[in-house]
Amino acid sequence: MSQSDPTAWLTRVLNAFHARASALSKTATAFKSAPEPRSIGIFARGRQLIAGNFLFSGHFVEDPNASIWDLGINDPALLDDIHGFAWLDDLAAVGDFDARRRAQDWTWQWIARFGPGKGPGWTPELTGRRLIRWINHAFLLLQNRDKPASDAFYRSLAQQTNFLGRRWRAATPGLPRFEALTGLIYAGLSLEGMEKYVDIAAKALAQECGTQVDEQGGIPTRNPEELLEVFTLLTWAGLALDEAGRNVPQALFEAIERIAPTLRTLRHADGSLARFHGGGKGLEGRLDNALAQSGVKGRAPDGLSMGFARLSAGRTSVIVDAAAPPKGRASHDAHASTMAFELTSGRRPLIVNCGSGASFGPDWRRAGRATPSHSTLCIEGYSSASLSGPDKRGPELLTEAPTRVPIEITHVADGVRFEGGHDGWIASHGLTHARILELTNDGRGMVGEDLLVCVDPADEKKFNAVMEEQLTPGILFQIRFHLHPEVDAEIDLGGASVSLALKSGELWLLRSDSGVTMTVEPSVYLENGRLKPRASKQVVLSGRAVAPNTRVRWSLAKANETPDAIRDLQRDALPMVEG
Repeated sequence: MSQSDPTAWLTRVLNAFHARASALSKTATAFKSAPEPRSIGIFARGRQLIAGNFLFSGHFVEDPNASIWDLGINDPALLDDIHGFAWLDDLAAVGDFDARRRAQDWTWQWIARFGPGKGPGWTPELTGRRLIRWINHAFLLLQNRDKPASDAFYRSLAQQTNFLGRRWRAATPGLPRFEALTGLIYAGLSLEGMEKYVDIAAKALAQECGTQVDEQGGIPTRNPEELLEVFTLLTWAGLALDEAGRNVPQALFEAIERIAPTLRTLRHADGSLARFHGGGKGLEGRLDNALAQSGVKGRAPDGLSMGFARLSAGRTSVIVDAAAPPKGRASHDAHASTMAFELTSGRRPLIVNCGSGASFGPDWRRAGRATPSHSTLCIEGYSSASLSGPDKRGPELLTEAPTRVPIEITHVADGVRFEGGHDGWIASHGLTHARILELTNDGRGMVGEDLLVCVDPADEKKFNAVMEEQLTPGILFQIRFHLHPEVDAEIDLGGASVSLALKSGELWLLRSDSGVTMTVEPSVYLENGRLKPRASKQVVLSGRAVAPNTRVRWSLAKANETPDAIRDLQRDALPMVEG
């Protein structure tokens, strides 16, 4: 938040006041019970932390003797990462003597430095996130600790719980408030003397479910990874209440039952999430684990789930952004990605979007949100939605975005057919983008068609006016197919086809009609947990719209020699400290 935002300044002042005031409240003396630990860490990341390799929010520090609190980087995203204590999951995944020593040292250093109510960690959402980890891993943290250290631990837990009891309402609606309330429920159930917060937090969590989770199991940001985080927190809260013999609000059950089918729709064939609107693919195994813990079966019916359409057959999954982007404050991480798609074959992503560049700085963040960073059609020099521009009061929001996004999904003789379009370029060019995708029943091929059309006379008038201003004939457009970094691309057949080889041994061919120029160009794959963007490639179909109706046909199909079933034995690289 900007220093110049009066609301943000007041929030910080009140957080600091209540953090200090909470230290005067009643202190918990012990656990009366503890919810079953459910957060999952990554063993390899835990080993890196033990070795002194710190990688947070795109920043890397290598120092075996450094404390996690002495990294010397004043990046708000990094500070959120370390003060939220999610790294404790990774150390717990290792669980040996060195991991326990690091976990204990860094936790008691936090208590000494920030426990009195100082520092950036005193926000409701970070406090909720931190409480969940401290309670989940209390056995690891308290093992072989003396009474003064244990007393300090319980004192800090009580202070943080009392702070949450005072300040959870200050958390932004959505994921931050879900984190705050789930942490408050965990603490209220686990700590002596904190029971008073359980019913308050459970009731508030139920109300938040009603306002933030819609009837289709979606959230306002349309961020799939954020939806998974919300779902995970709701599942943890529900299970903790149930295990303690407390009433689980019906609204909480219903929200979980709505979200689970939506997440299954947003899951690719490899088990990862579709990467749209600031979300990544999710930690490996996190989605499947959350769905299993929820106990909810079934998939969403045909149609849209949180504005996304899913086509799947055989080993192939296709997920399309088929709705208007988020609006208002919910668009703080949203992308101009309408009609973009991702395609995964088995365990291997093939066609992707570049992803969120937020961990690589503001320039990459802006670039990742633009239409050319997505696998869709774009008009040269324009995105289908605009950014509000740097704002002293907060993040850039999407503006001038598509509002009409009609879609239709039908089953045809040899597969499933998606038809959709958006009006994102009517104001600037008088053109509507329509996209048709048809996936075959065996999942071995997809035929695509992209159209730029003037729908009515007013649109055609605008188009003709733009054409008169052009220095060269026609309006330049590109249809982009961004490739995963592990896909090898080679252009052949005189530029009429590109062969796409996966590490599994599969070979796909991308072909287009003669009305466009096909090239293979550099691209990037933006992935959290890396030091820098990964180099990749993209196939680009370039052409010019010289009439009110322009159509480009293309196809993507497995080569004939690729078998239907294939043993995929190649292991994926872990995104740790390599570039």
